[in-house]
Amino acid sequence: MSEDPVRVCMHVDAPAEIVYDLVSDVTGQHRFTEECTRSQWVHPATGPEVGAVFRGSNRNGPFRWATTSEVVSAEPGRRFRYMVRSLGIDVAEWEYLIEPGDRGCRVTETTFDRRNAFFRYVLAPLATGVWDRSEHNRRNIERTLDNLRRVAERRA
Repeated sequence: MSEDPVRVCMHVDAPAEIVYDLVSDVTGQHRFTEECTRSQWVHPATGPEVGAVFRGSNRNGPFRWATTSEVVSAEPGRRFRYMVRSLGIDVAEWEYLIEPGDRGCRVTETTFDRRNAFFRYVLAPLATGVWDRSEHNRRNIERTLDNLRRVAERRA
């Protein structure tokens, strides 16, 4: 079962390569994301390449949970996408699409809900405290992209 994706775009006044380096460095994503508090590559992975696996720790207020993700697209300066799993079940795909422009780039962050009905309506709300995941993700993506923009523009 899958709902429509949640997608938000933002202009970033920084080169696409800087933005890609930030979003694909999963060990540093916690600096600008809303729920992720920590991520680490799973050996033997050391960086963003297709098939690389990383573990993430997440929080929403008092709720804490862990996920395992696998990189499904790693195109430097263009796209970083990964599949998120929890308890061995696909729960979401996240994608950063980066489009270079005259002044900086346009970044589109999208999430695709991959949860089955039991996971969506019973397990996930109890584990994360989020009942309307689409709306929650939309707000978080807006904040995340604004934070990403500030970090990237400082680096540029």
